[in-house]
Amino acid sequence: MRQQIVAGNWKMNKGLEDGLELVKGILEKTEKPKGLIVIAPPFPLLREVGKMIKVRKYFHLGAQNCHHEEKGAFTGEVSTDMLQSVGTEYVIIGHSERREYFKEKPAMLAAKVNLTLSRGMRPIFCCGEPLHIREVDTHVGYVAKQLKSSLFHLKEEDFRKVVIAYEPIWAIGTGRTASAQQAQEMHHAIRVFIAKKYGKSVANDTTILYGGSCNAQNAAELFSQPDVDGGLIGGASLKADDFAVIIGALKG
Repeated sequence: MRQQIVAGNWKMNKGLEDGLELVKGILEKTEKPKGLIVIAPPFPLLREVGKMIKVRKYFHLGAQNCHHEEKGAFTGEVSTDMLQSVGTEYVIIGHSERREYFKEKPAMLAAKVNLTLSRGMRPIFCCGEPLHIREVDTHVGYVAKQLKSSLFHLKEEDFRKVVIAYEPIWAIGTGRTASAQQAQEMHHAIRVFIAKKYGKSVANDTTILYGGSCNAQNAAELFSQPDVDGGLIGGASLKADDFAVIIGALKG
């Protein structure tokens, strides 16, 4: 049975004091969620946020990225060993902002996935289409290619550890949101594509999150869809009240 997850991606927001205050608020407003909660703060906050949330078994520490090499002369980068050493359990890989602004390519993302898994952490692998792909109705094939090129080299036992996050790029930070029906259709298509590679059992057990401007107002409708298993939350994860409402929308 697949897990229900809400993951908060803070992106490049919050200093230490503000970040810890946000975590405190989230913990106070979340008693017994129906799934797992992942908090992914900026790198400098990982250890302190991890200390705060480890007292709650439903909460897990996530990182927003990792480097694709184990170590070396890569000034300013963070390795999977570093992340693992401070208690990181999940790593977001292939976010649309990383693909667009930092030109991350499929082979690099596959290397990140491999390293994350080798260190005992779970990848949250992001996929999704830009507006022009959606408009010409080639979005299913576009997303399938992203999965195939960066994930389908994995053996079944490793693929089972991967969380998929579908993020329609046209709905991230734009105020636009895919309708619940659009989200369900795409999540179902992803599950069908996984089944063709790994079989129905693996596909049915794969957690697929929605990651396109999910908020306190639309989370319940999105999460009610049969193939939507929670959300990768951006801006709404920066407000404890809103994030708590989204967590409360998990269907369990």
